[in-house]
Amino acid sequence: MTVTVLLFASYADAIGKSSLELDVEAGATVSDVVEQVRALSGASRLPPAPVVAVNERYASRDSELQPGDEVALIPPVAGG
Repeated sequence: MTVTVLLFASYADAIGKSSLELDVEAGATVSDVVEQVRALSGASRLPPAPVVAVNERYASRDSELQPGDEVALIPPVAGG
């Protein structure tokens, strides 16, 4: 099945894309997607446990994905 991965700020800069289409097996979890992204060239900026949202809702690493889901990897944000 295919999921869309959205990358923002330093993650997008490091990987060179703001979105990716990934093929994952049925029953794949957020953790599986994070590991696939981590294997890409330039993904060294990705922390061990990045903040993740699935379909615009925060998700845990063990959340199971469905075909067509949108997985956003959210970098740390600082502000004032």
